[in-house]
Amino acid sequence: MKTAQDFILEIPVLKPNDQITKARQILRDDRFREVYVVDAKKNLLGYIDITDGLRVTATKSNVTIEGFIKEAPMVHPADSIETAARAMKSYRTDSAAVVDPEPRVSGGILLSDIFPVIISRNELHGTVGARMSSTVVAVAPDDEIQKVLSLIVESGFSAFPVLKKKRLVGIISRRDLISSRRARAVIAEHARTSVEGVMTTDVVTIGPGEPVSAAAELLVKHDVSRLPVLDGDRLVGIIDRHDVLVALA
Repeated sequence: MKTAQDFILEIPVLKPNDQITKARQILRDDRFREVYVVDAKKNLLGYIDITDGLRVTATKSNVTIEGFIKEAPMVHPADSIETAARAMKSYRTDSAAVVDPEPRVSGGILLSDIFPVIISRNELHGTVGARMSSTVVAVAPDDEIQKVLSLIVESGFSAFPVLKKKRLVGIISRRDLISSRRARAVIAEHARTSVEGVMTTDVVTIGPGEPVSAAAELLVKHDVSRLPVLDGDRLVGIIDRHDVLVALA
């Protein structure tokens, strides 16, 4: 049976006195949505994520990451990937630090890497409607990027469906904001630019009556972390990888 050791990756780490701009650079360029923070002996102190990277909007800043560190999920190399998934589900993260008993960080494991294996060897129960989050915060195509930034920081949500006349026309995520050079410039300069210019328009959706297993298959097939749930043309919820993990037998 595969364990965390089989999926461990080398991960970038930060020190508490590193600047937030350094963290933002790593989060923009790497697969990780979280970056782990260690002390001088590489013992795990916690993590910061993309939302934290967006809190300081200036392109140059002396603000350090020390005030943003949160408690991190951690697993040991011999732990099962189900154990790792439960840790990520508990912390609502997309990765977990792999540590030795110190706990000194030896690498990381990504939910996106273990998710296909977990759903292939575990039975999933329930419908999308029963597992989805029905609390959906949406934005409009002509809303400004600055509004999305505020929503990410205030709500804790990582992505927002884009509705035009109550119809889904796209989705915009914190990854879009931190990865897009145009969006980063807009945020830094407090400029007026709309969601429409940055959002993703090719959106994969699912219906509330579909089984959770169908949602899991779509998440894997399209390599996305969440799906808007549509009842006809009406947006009724969002289901993500963490919601699917709740449905494990």
